[in-house]
Amino acid sequence: MVKKFAKNKQNKDKFFEYMFIDSGKIISILGKEPPVLTTREELKIEVAREAWKKLIARGCRKTPLVW
Repeated sequence: MVKKFAKNKQNKDKFFEYMFIDSGKIISILGKEPPVLTTREELKIEVAREAWKKLIARGCRKTPLVW
């Protein structure tokens, strides 16, 4: 599984910032094809940061951009 964290730059909320967390499924060997997008969540930036910290604590690692 692959996750991508990206700030929502089209946010119209004047009080909170939001991030998209895209999840994808790896379908090819050695990354020859980009992952297939399976879900997209929009979370407040503080909640997204906590999700990031939990992933890192579980042993996940940052990789080069895949899509």
